Amino acid sequence: MKKQNYRNIAVGVAIVCCGAIVLGVQAADKEKIVEEIIVEEDVNTEMQARNAQNFEEIITVQKNTQPIVTSAFTDASENESDVAEEEESTETVEETEEIIQEEQKKEEPNLVIADVTNYVNIRDSASEEGEIVGKLYDNSVGTLLGTEGDWYYIESGCVTGYVKGEFVLTGNEAKVRADEVGVRMARVTTTTLKVRMEPSLEAKVLGLVPEGDLLTVSEEVDGFVKVSVEEGDGYVSTDYVEVYTENVVAESIKDEQERLAREAEERRKAEEAARKAIEQQKAESSAPTASSNNEQTASSVLSNSDLGQQIVDYAVQFVGNPYVYGGTSLTQGADCSGFVMSVYANFGISLPRTSGEQGKSGSSVASLSEAIPGDLVWYSGHIGIYMGNNQLVHASNKKDGIKISNVNYRPILGIRRIV
Repeated sequence: MKKQNYRNIAVGVAIVCCGAIVLGVQAADKEKIVEEIIVEEDVNTEMQARNAQNFEEIITVQKNTQPIVTSAFTDASENESDVAEEEESTETVEETEEIIQEEQKKEEPNLVIADVTNYVNIRDSASEEGEIVGKLYDNSVGTLLGTEGDWYYIESGCVTGYVKGEFVLTGNEAKVRADEVGVRMARVTTTTLKVRMEPSLEAKVLGLVPEGDLLTVSEEVDGFVKVSVEEGDGYVSTDYVEVYTENVVAESIKDEQERLAREAEERRKAEEAARKAIEQQKAESSAPTASSNNEQTASSVLSNSDLGQQIVDYAVQFVGNPYVYGGTSLTQGADCSGFVMSVYANFGISLPRTSGEQGKSGSSVASLSEAIPGDLVWYSGHIGIYMGNNQLVHASNKKDGIKISNVNYRPILGIRRIV
C-alpha cells in the first residue's frame, strides 16, 4: 500500500515536472514568437519607410519630367481625361485666334484709293446719271462699304456715294499705295517743343517748334519720333506730339463751293487792301517820310499790278534781318511763320500764327510748275514765300536769318495760294 502510494507520488511529481517543463518550453516559444514579431514589425516598418521614400522620389522625378502628372500611379482613365483636356484646350486656343483674326479684319477697313489723272466723281447712285455729290482726287483714300455691279459704294471724308470701279484701287494694292502716298505726321501738343539731336530727353537741343505746328516723321523708335525741322533732322518725345498718317480724302460739292467762295473773298480783300495802299502812296508821294524803325510800309514797294509779286517785292527787303523764335518783327526778328504773317498783314491779309496752320490756308496748288509769286511753300515745321524762278524768301534759322533759298532745298509738303 505504501509502495503504491510512493509510486503515485512519484508519478505525480513526474507529471508536475513535465508540466513545468512544458510550460517553460511554451513560455520560451512564446517569447521567441514575440521577438520574431517585433523583429518582423521592425523590418516591415523599415521597408515601409524605404518604400515611402522611394515613392516620394518617384513622384519628384515624374513631377520634374512630366508637369501634368501628379501621381506615379495615374490610371488609364485619368490619362485619357488629360488628353481630352489638352485637345479641348488646343481647340479653345484655335477658336480664340480665329476670333481675334476676325476682329482684326473688322478693325482694318477695306481701303479704296483713286487711281486717276485728276479726280473721279462720287455719285449718289450707281449710275453715270446719278447726281455728283463729291470728288475723289488722285491718290485720295476712302473706305469700301459695298459693291453694286461695277460700281463701288464708298465713304471718304464727309462724302458717301458711288464711284466707277475702274478708277480706284482696292485691297492690298490700295493699302500699299496709301502707305506710299500718305505722310506720317506729328502735331505738336505742347507750348514749345524741343527737337533734340538724339532720342533722349538729355540730348542737345537742335531747335524749337511752337504748339500746333506739323512735322513730318521719318522714323519711330522707343517713345521718340525722328522729325524734319529747318535746322535738320532731330528727335522729339511722343509725349508731346500726336502722331498720325495723313491721306487726302474726298471733297464734297458743298465744301468745294464754300472753298471757292472763300478763296474769292480772300482775293477780293487782298486786292482791296492793295488798292488802298496804292492810293495812300500817291497821296504821300509829294512828301515821303522815313520810318523811325526802318520798317517799310506796303505803299513804298507797291509798284507792280500783280499782288503776288508786290508781296514778294515787299518781303525781300527784309533779307538779312535776324531770325528770332516766336518773333514777328520784320526788322528786329521773326521766325518763319511770324515773317510770313507780318508780310501778308501789311497787305491787310490775316494768316494763322504757325507754319502748320498757314500750310493749310488758302487753296492748294497742285505742283511747283503751277506756283506763282506770293504763294506759300510749306515744309515740315517751316514755311516761306515763293518768289518765282524756283526761289524762296523765308526766315530760315538763327544762323542765316531771313534769306533767299532754292525752293527745293527741302522736301515740299504743299503749296498754298492765298491771293
